[in-house]
Amino acid sequence: MQNRYDFVYLFDVKDGNPNGDPDAGNLPRVDAETGHGLVTDVALKRKVRNYVYLTEDDKEPYRIYVKEKAILNLTQAEAYRAVNAEDQLEQDKKGHWKSKGKGANEEARRWLCQNFFDIRAFGAVMSTGVNCGQVRGPVQMTFGRSVEPIIASEHAITRMAVTTEAEAEKQEGDNRTMGRKFTVPYGLYRAHGFVSAPLAEQTGFSDEDLELLWRALEQMFEHDHSAARGEMNARTLLVFRHEDRLGNAPAHTLFDQVNIERVNPETPARAFSDYRILFSGRPLDEVVQVGDTTEPGNGVTLIRRI
Repeated sequence: MQNRYDFVYLFDVKDGNPNGDPDAGNLPRVDAETGHGLVTDVALKRKVRNYVYLTEDDKEPYRIYVKEKAILNLTQAEAYRAVNAEDQLEQDKKGHWKSKGKGANEEARRWLCQNFFDIRAFGAVMSTGVNCGQVRGPVQMTFGRSVEPIIASEHAITRMAVTTEAEAEKQEGDNRTMGRKFTVPYGLYRAHGFVSAPLAEQTGFSDEDLELLWRALEQMFEHDHSAARGEMNARTLLVFRHEDRLGNAPAHTLFDQVNIERVNPETPARAFSDYRILFSGRPLDEVVQVGDTTEPGNGVTLIRRI
C-alpha cells in the first residue's frame, strides 16, 4: 500500500439502539454534557470483523482473531506450532500455554499478521500468556458521534411466557413477564477513520485488504439486523486518498470540509433526507457522485464510495 487514507463515515439508526451501554442499563450511549449519541470504535470494528467472518468463511488469510468464544492464548500457541517452534512453549497443569522466552516471537507475530485480517488491520495485543508481541494496526477509527443530540425513548414490553414453573405458580395463571427496551427515534452518526501506509507495511495490510475494509463499511449493517438495533444503514463513505504515503494534508483540514446541515431545523429529524451533506460549502452531489472521484487539490483525491 503506497497511499495514506482518511475517511468520513456516516451511518444512521431509526427506532433502535445503535450501541447500548452495559453500565447504564443498556441505554444508548450519550455524551453526558451535550446529549450527542455515541457509538464506540470497538462496536464499529466488531461489525467489520463480523462481515469479514461472514463473507470469507474464516479462512486464511482472512481469519478473525477476536471473535465470539475465541481463546486467544490457544490461537497464539497455534502460531508457535505453525512456525515449528512448539518446543518454545510449555503447558501448565490447567492446560494454559505459556511461552518460555522470546525465541520465535517475531515469526509467530508475522504468521498471525499473515493469516488474520483483523490483526493486519486493527492490530492486537498478543502478549497474554503466550507471548506473540503487540501489533499496531494501520486502520484506526474514532467513536461515532451523532450530528445532533439524541433522545432515548423507553418502552415497556411484555413476554407471554415465564422461564420456570415456580414463576408460573407465582403469577397465578398470568404468564406475562415485563421488560424494558430503549430506542433512538432517529440519529445520524459521524465517525472518522485513518489508514497509515507505513503501519500497513509493517503488518502486511494490502490494497486487497483495504478494498475488503471499504466493502465491510458499505455493507456490514445489512448483515447485522436485530430487533434491538432497529434500522441501521451506512449512508455516506468519503475517502481521502493522499498521493504521498505519509500524507499531503492534515486529516482535520479534510474533515472540516465535510459539513452536515438540517433541511428544516424547525421539525425533529426522522430520516436521512432531513439532512444535507456539504463539501466545501457545496452540496455533495454537485461535487462528486457515488463511485466517482474528484481532486480537492494538494495531492489529495476524494473518492465517494456511498
